[in-house]
Amino acid sequence: MHCDIFNGDADGIFSLHIFRLENPDSGSRLITGVKRDIRLLFGLDGEQVGSLAVFDISLDSNRTALGELLQAGCRIDYFDHHFAGDIPDSPLLRARIDTSAETCTALIVNAEFGGRHPLWAICGAYGDNLHIPAETLARAQGLSPEQTRRLQELGELFNYNGYGESLADLHFPPDRLYRALQGFTSPFDYLDQADEPAVLREGYREDLHRALQLPVEPISGRSRLYLLPGEAWARRVAGVFANLKAQERPEAAHAIATENADGSLRFSVRAPLADRRDADRLCRAYPSGGGRAAAAGINALPADQLSGFIDRFTALYP
Repeated sequence: MHCDIFNGDADGIFSLHIFRLENPDSGSRLITGVKRDIRLLFGLDGEQVGSLAVFDISLDSNRTALGELLQAGCRIDYFDHHFAGDIPDSPLLRARIDTSAETCTALIVNAEFGGRHPLWAICGAYGDNLHIPAETLARAQGLSPEQTRRLQELGELFNYNGYGESLADLHFPPDRLYRALQGFTSPFDYLDQADEPAVLREGYREDLHRALQLPVEPISGRSRLYLLPGEAWARRVAGVFANLKAQERPEAAHAIATENADGSLRFSVRAPLADRRDADRLCRAYPSGGGRAAAAGINALPADQLSGFIDRFTALYP
């Protein structure tokens, strides 16, 4: 059995789509979840799984399960841009991992296949708030401003759909969005013919309108903190709201906190776009934290640790 394992956000979905445009396989088992579901290799039976392709989930967060699967003889292709730590040395593992702040998994996969699918890679980059690499690639393809805007919208809509505490928060399960792409070699054809973008566009508009009414919390320095309520719309919009605020003030870091059902706080953290560093280091200081240098998160920060987090956040990004 072969499994395709991918993050449920734009970068994960478009990365897998690029890979499968090059390697058609309609019989793969799909394993995914909401954006924060990243320990996706755990629970797989190495005796039953012969091969895996993994996209946009942290190797470090799946290290133990990865080692067990390799020990069982699984062949694994691994594409990612998050903190990885030491990469296992195994002839069964083909790892394409680049943690540079200006790349994402879709760009990595597209480069692996000779840059033959730049339009989908542009969508992935925009979904990960990587506007400069996306715009550079769009110019290289000779896209018009309107064409570029449409790819940006698709990337941001797919990314918006990935955020939630559970699949019940999402407009579409990520595997459904991926399957909806199958059969399309052009994202423009997908935008013109598919039903999902209109649903996501309306949901995004409504959720973002609510978020934009919220005040910034008073903290020191240039950094900005927003507190969102523990409601489904807030969980959905937290990530794209963080990206929007980061674009709005590129010299500042941003932290968006959403209340979980148990009273803990779920954070989306964005390093300043002008200085994409250390968001992963900040968030990995907490047990449920992780991510990459430019953008990271914490799944469950106890509410009584909020002031300590703010102190670390403002010291790192004064």
